[in-house]
Amino acid sequence: MQSDMGNIMVNDKQPKNNNDTAHASHYGARNHNSARRLALWLYALSALVALMVMVGGATRLTDSGLSITQWDLLMGALPPMSEEKWAEEFDLYRQIPEYEHVNKGMSLAEFKGIYWWEWSHRNLGRFIGMAFLIPFLVFLWRGDIASRGLKLKLGGAFILLMGQGLMGWLMVKSGLTERVDVSQYRLAAHLFLAFLFYAVLLWMAFNLTLHRSGQSLLKPFQWARWLTAIVSIQILLGALVAGLRAGKTFNTWPLMGGEFIPSDYFKTPPHWQDVFETIAAVQFNHRIMAYIVVIAGIVFWYFTRKFGKAVSRRAGWILMALIAQMVLGIWTLLGAVPISLGLAHQLGALGVLSLCIYFLYWSTPESSGKSTVESN
Repeated sequence: MQSDMGNIMVNDKQPKNNNDTAHASHYGARNHNSARRLALWLYALSALVALMVMVGGATRLTDSGLSITQWDLLMGALPPMSEEKWAEEFDLYRQIPEYEHVNKGMSLAEFKGIYWWEWSHRNLGRFIGMAFLIPFLVFLWRGDIASRGLKLKLGGAFILLMGQGLMGWLMVKSGLTERVDVSQYRLAAHLFLAFLFYAVLLWMAFNLTLHRSGQSLLKPFQWARWLTAIVSIQILLGALVAGLRAGKTFNTWPLMGGEFIPSDYFKTPPHWQDVFETIAAVQFNHRIMAYIVVIAGIVFWYFTRKFGKAVSRRAGWILMALIAQMVLGIWTLLGAVPISLGLAHQLGALGVLSLCIYFLYWSTPESSGKSTVESN
């Protein structure tokens, strides 16, 4: 893959007397150097979002997400600075159902352990917000972002980031009154928005640094869109599994409790919501979709072979990542979701999504004349 990337970096040639064409050739950046700076910033933000997803996963797996029961954008960045403040935070936590029904009798030292995970998660979110906003304003001031289109796209990405943070608080809020955990629906929305924000950053970074194939690949592009949609559904189903802690049960494979379709898939009496609200249902759905995704990856790779080695190789990367992710998911399930494997499985989902986004970008029909055909 390294040699492929080396062949598709943007060159530094641009028309001398046509600013509009120059801006278009650099995806709205002022010039090659501006495009490089913007891309490095976006790649760094993508890495921070991946780290944020991992820290969020650790916060969930350690049952730490409800340890901070209030939201204060500014002062909340500071942890308790005295034993008195720690006692106040602990008192707030002891007022919610999770403490009463799950952690009753927890010591202050144990509370501090879960508090630091949630505090780190929230402050990493604050840091990402600043890491986006401050460089964005600097780039605007310097004129590195030359086109109105790129300004709007980056502004929209920042709004998406703020929406993802807001959904995070709504998720936490859902577990503070009548539940001992957060809503699995809000957790799924929170995680999906994080993945979407990551995908948007990566797509813009690719536009600033990489060439497209230069080939007519409409069919592979359309197939890749379908595959990416299926992968996205699987990510959502995985979030529902996480929200209900469904990976802690039915820790056998390929059967669930000795059955292919678990008998307690539906409650009694059954309701359509059971598909998303019973542990057996959400785990079964996630398992079945994993098989569908891998089969779709095989079909995708098989039918893209006729478009040449460059296409089939990239499709092969996706297929290998899908198979590795399914194997890792089975390993994680059999181990009843230890933190290390749970986080690795979550990171694997980001990897699969990244490869899908790259294939989509690389195979997108050209409209700007930016691409050059790769020699491979």
